[in-house]
Amino acid sequence: MSVSLWMAGEVWDRVTGTQPAPPVWEVGACAGAALLAIANQPAWHLTRNAITIAHEGGHAVVSLLTGRQLQGIQLHADTSGVTLSRGKPTGPGMVATAAAGYVSPSLLGLGAAWLLTTHHVTAMLWLLLVLLGATFLAIRNAYGVLALLVTLGTVFVVSYFASMTVQAAFGYATAWFLLLGGVRPVFELQRQRRQAIRRRRPLSSDADQLARLTGLPGGAWVAIFGIACVAALAVGALLLIPPSLVHTVPSLLHNLPHSSSA
Repeated sequence: MSVSLWMAGEVWDRVTGTQPAPPVWEVGACAGAALLAIANQPAWHLTRNAITIAHEGGHAVVSLLTGRQLQGIQLHADTSGVTLSRGKPTGPGMVATAAAGYVSPSLLGLGAAWLLTTHHVTAMLWLLLVLLGATFLAIRNAYGVLALLVTLGTVFVVSYFASMTVQAAFGYATAWFLLLGGVRPVFELQRQRRQAIRRRRPLSSDADQLARLTGLPGGAWVAIFGIACVAALAVGALLLIPPSLVHTVPSLLHNLPHSSSA
């Protein structure tokens, strides 16, 4: 019993403890790596699964918070997903559930950025583990199980076995990826909607479901998603960029030699 309590105490100290902030170059490198994973199409097809997990997890969490009965989540190899819940087909609960998906990765990234600025790198990774574990319980298809196990296993290995330096790099890269990766699906959504309209196919996206629920056009909902995600990215970037860099850049620009006019 004493050994178990000691181990539990050690884990608790690790989770609640603080870690030093990484150097400026490492924060920039993490942002660059995240941007590369999003901008490169082959890499994006693989890494987008993590964004889909956050997207569908957002639907699931809000459905439960609004009193709906969660039936399950499915993740597909084309990086799409679906969350099924049972309850009243209209009303605030259904609207909130439908609206949660596209903004969830960005809001999760913003929360991660806040934890990182308070130097709680390990706490951020373990909270991510808890959220992934809860999502895993709702998965209802084989590919979804595989995708969750790979993601969950990666985060666990880093959070439990890696050094503080590796944990910090992984944590910052994850926060940047969620913030940047939350924006791209909104543009993809609008492109898919335009293609569907051009080909006269039925519109079935979250934005169009919200349009039917609220009367606000689907395009307006896409704009709302975009504004929310870009705002989260802007605030998250301010949190993640070291204050020393924020103060140094204007000073460097001010001290640049100015050319005189003839």
